Amino acid sequence: MKLEENIGYRFTDLELLSDALRHRSWCSENEGDSNERLEFLGDAVLGTLIAKKIFTDFPYKPEGDLAKIRSDVVSSNSLAEVAREIHLGEMLALSPAEESAEGRQKESILADSFEALLGAVFLDGGIDKAELIVERLFSDKISLTALEPGSTDYKTRLQELTVKISEPSPVYLIETDGPDHEKSFFATVKIGAESFGPAYGASKKKAEQAAANLAYSFFEIKEKGEEK
Repeated sequence: MKLEENIGYRFTDLELLSDALRHRSWCSENEGDSNERLEFLGDAVLGTLIAKKIFTDFPYKPEGDLAKIRSDVVSSNSLAEVAREIHLGEMLALSPAEESAEGRQKESILADSFEALLGAVFLDGGIDKAELIVERLFSDKISLTALEPGSTDYKTRLQELTVKISEPSPVYLIETDGPDHEKSFFATVKIGAESFGPAYGASKKKAEQAAANLAYSFFEIKEKGEEK
């Protein structure tokens, strides 16, 4: 399979690979388990391997920087980028409805499916094979992220910026939509009289980061304009 070539690993148990590619939307209309259990496992495997790599590669960075690098590298946006690089979306089993909703390009689906894929590799080949894939797919991303740790943690960046320019602390408001098993989150951040959002996220944390990104961009431009 082309996907195996893209990640540099051949599965012994192809059923594991098939399991990793089944989105819950497809399973709601067909027999078979979704990739959610593998996603759970892959999330833990990825976090451990990324932590090990940055701990080894950057022996002089403090714990705070290591945590920021790991957070950036395993973010939904980062994982979706890697998933697109290996053309994972093309191989997913989706329902017709999800297909028509451009599910193959959705950040949340791509990120979750990548974690499921790594979980399947771990079960099929062990931690060493999973580590080789992480090394192959994430080395450049880790090196770039390490140049500016925390650059995608917009909540922290926004908090620091508002203090710097004497604005009130950000206040986040969350709204949800959809059934319990597939909720969507929408965050709005208020800073004084200004309001930014609502911004979508597959989780509360992701929605808040998206809203913080909007606010940060606004105040960053404002700050630069006042400096001129």
